[in-house]
Order: sequence, then C-alpha cells, then structure tokens
Amino acid sequence: MDFTTFQNESRILLEAELKPLQGTRFQPTGFPDLGPAAYKDADGNDMLLVESAQSVANRLEEVCWDNAAQDLIAPLQGLPYINVFDENDAWLTSSVKESHRINSPYILESKDKTFFEQLEKDCEPFQTGHVRIDAFADVLKKYDFNTLLHGVFIAKKDLARGRLRLPRAISGFIEASNVNVAASGGVKLDLVNPKGSEGQSAKEGFGHVPFHRDEYTGKITAFFNVDLAQIRSYRLGEAIERTLIALALFKIRAFLDRGLRLRTACDLELVGEPTVKRPKDLSLPSLRELEEALPGLIAACEFGGEPVTKTVYKK
Repeated sequence: MDFTTFQNESRILLEAELKPLQGTRFQPTGFPDLGPAAYKDADGNDMLLVESAQSVANRLEEVCWDNAAQDLIAPLQGLPYINVFDENDAWLTSSVKESHRINSPYILESKDKTFFEQLEKDCEPFQTGHVRIDAFADVLKKYDFNTLLHGVFIAKKDLARGRLRLPRAISGFIEASNVNVAASGGVKLDLVNPKGSEGQSAKEGFGHVPFHRDEYTGKITAFFNVDLAQIRSYRLGEAIERTLIALALFKIRAFLDRGLRLRTACDLELVGEPTVKRPKDLSLPSLRELEEALPGLIAACEFGGEPVTKTVYKK
C-alpha cells in the first residue's frame, strides 16, 4: 500500500451503493418508541436511515472476530485486545465483542480488580490537569488496539475522574433516498384454537393473530469516514499510523464484502466498487490486498510480549 497518498489529507471519505440481494424491498433499523427513522432532506426528498452509526461501528468490529475460534481472525493476529474469562476459566467475552469495548462491565466491574488496578496505575498521570489524547492513546494501544479506531468513554470516577474519552476515528452509516413504504402483513396461525379463549388469548400467544409489516424500497448508500487527523494526533509513530489506516480500510472492505446481512429482511450487496471522495486519487484496496498487508504492518508495530490481556470476571 502507498501511504504517501494520505500525508496531506485529514479524512478518507467513501461511499458505496447497495441493493437488496433479492427482490427490491428491505427492512430498515428501528428504534424504541420511534420505529423506522424516516425523514426529509434539505430538498424535501423522502429519506430513511437503514443502519445507524452505532450499529455500523459494532459491525466493523464484528468482521475482525472469528466466532468459532473466539479470537481475532488470522490476518489480525498480534493486535492487542482483552479476553474475559469466568471464574471457571471458561471464555466469556472480549473487548472486541463488547459494545463499550474496554469500558465493558465484564472488564471494569469485576470483583477481580487485577486489570482495573493496572489501568488505574497507567492512568494516574491523568488524575489532574488536561487528559492529552496522545498519552491516553498510548495507554489504550497496549490493551485494545481497535479502540484507537472505535473510540471509548471510560466513565469511572477512580480513573481520571471519569474524563477518559477518545472519539471515534472511523464511522459509518447507511441511508436510503427516494423511499417508499412497501406495506404488507400476515397472520400467526393457531390451528388448534383459532379464536382463542379466556386464559388463552393473543396475550398468551393463542388464537389467530394478524399483524402488519412495513418494508421499504429506495436507493441505498453506505457512507464511511476515517479521521486521519485524529490518527496522526496520537503521535504513536509511523508504523502504528499505517497499521490503523490499513485496519480501517480492511474493516470497511470486509463489511461491504461479507457483512451486509443486517437483518432477516435486510440482506444487501455491493453495487460496483466503492467511490472514494477523498483523497480523489485513491481506490479502495481489495480485501485480499489488505489481508496480505496487515500481518507485516502489525509485526512492524513491535507490541512485544503477549498481545492478549486475560482478565477474570467475578460477579
């Protein structure tokens, strides 16, 4: 990979056109008490949020994990992260799998305080004064390298008085334009007691239960943003900067190539190649190119020792 392309850039901006894998309808993300996030843009066009930034962030982490091996996938071996085991030494979770990363309650709320005390010691310089982003990034890199891309907020008063925050350096979302509702529905059948009865009503799951369903049609676009300026602000050296950039591009490419089955009724595929808006002379490397480049880039970071931190969650 030619990293000189990024030297004078503050962002990598990408867009990718998507379409349903089969048919024309898709099911968007929904929110409690809101349902689908439908809205109009500045020009009055009907728009729809298909996948939120929060969800895409988790999906970009998911492409890094081998669920069968309960470990990072082969091209990412050597990157630091935290593995959590229960009191019987059975694997429980990891900082890669947890929505709040290193701030997971299974990591910081355990009665086994071994890791918490180590992190508290590392963060002692931040107890007073301004929390420098480069100094905090230097702590995070040895425990959970992915956090340098996905950000974290450690709201623990014993750790720098709850001021340890790192914004996301990679973000993405999916939206649809010119949308229309595709209304449908169905019936949950009860062939034994179709009408239900007292004590055996729809509330208990008995009887025929009709329901409605709204899906959508429209033009679907995925957007991604890699904050190169933030990555450089860590001041962790050229090897780590290059690894973070390649890792960010890998996550985006792997998500577009392998991770677009968002829901049962929202299975999407990429149309053509992603468009790079910035820098204009960049084309997104193939997944194979990134998988081949990452092991060498990770080795050049020289993390040293055992990259995986083992912790125990005690209730």
